[in-house]
Amino acid sequence: MLTHTSQSPDVRRPRPRAPGSPREVYDMGIYGQDWASYQSSNPDTSGLSFVFVKITEGLGYVNPKWVAQRDHAKAHGLVWGGYHYPHMANDARREADYFLRQVAWRPGDIVVLDWEGYDDANAGVPKSRQVAYRDAWLAYVKDRMPDNPVGMYCNLDYWLHVDQTSNYGDFLWIATAGRPAGRPGIQAPWLFHQYSESGGMDHDYCHLASRDALRAWALSFRPAPPTPPAPRYTEDHVLAYFTVPASTAFDLPVEPAGTAAAPQGGARNGPLWLCLAPQGGDARITLTFHHEDGSWDSPAQSSTLTVAGSKLVQALPAGAVVDKIRIQSTAPLVGYITGRQVA
Repeated sequence: MLTHTSQSPDVRRPRPRAPGSPREVYDMGIYGQDWASYQSSNPDTSGLSFVFVKITEGLGYVNPKWVAQRDHAKAHGLVWGGYHYPHMANDARREADYFLRQVAWRPGDIVVLDWEGYDDANAGVPKSRQVAYRDAWLAYVKDRMPDNPVGMYCNLDYWLHVDQTSNYGDFLWIATAGRPAGRPGIQAPWLFHQYSESGGMDHDYCHLASRDALRAWALSFRPAPPTPPAPRYTEDHVLAYFTVPASTAFDLPVEPAGTAAAPQGGARNGPLWLCLAPQGGDARITLTFHHEDGSWDSPAQSSTLTVAGSKLVQALPAGAVVDKIRIQSTAPLVGYITGRQVA
């Protein structure tokens, strides 16, 4: 990437700053580089937290090293971004598609337009056209890549003298020459600062405090996971009818009962109820619960039911993994199990 020096102050009205975006930052951030085919496939990553790699230029060039450079950066745990260098006489969408289809983009990857035009392909393109290209490219790529940060690199000359609207998408990566890291000298809320080209390498700075903070920011563009629907019950169902003879220990097998939040059994049972009514005479009834682990509860206190119309409705213990109910009655009974399943 090219950088140009300008001592002119940025006097335009700044856009609202993103949370934590500084006016000037000195030594609290992290460092990175940007690589192209001029660098090796596996540059030294010592002291780096992030790397940007050139992927495409115009409609006909792909950096032959970009895959190896990306994989090398990610293998060393760096936050990674890829950028496109435009030929702004071309259609912005065609170039964006050419760029995007080179990469199997992953959550947390950073997408960049390298917006500058000093080379032969761009020098004759009117500045108004260059601005229109920038705006169209950023809008189209963001529409295609809503879950990744999509932003812009430019140098101080382009920021001060070509840009008209301060449109940089999700973030600004500003390049200066002769300014210390973290002091680009602009009012706009920047995230990355290319501050040096020493040693044949572009050196960059990010004002976030750590690699983890940058990664968290890059991942924050993913949509929040959908809220699962609240559990709901289906309609009440009568699950079984049965008769209980008098003066007999009648063991009734049952499915375990649950709740909306914790359904039980293969049928996803919610609450279950045992309903009993006497036949031919009043009855005294005793219930005892048996559990899947083989244990029995103590018999419950007996209840008296009358033929005149009383009915026993007993809720099965939720989550107690009751698999059998022993029913003992002094008179014959008719009964049924009813309950709700969780949808």
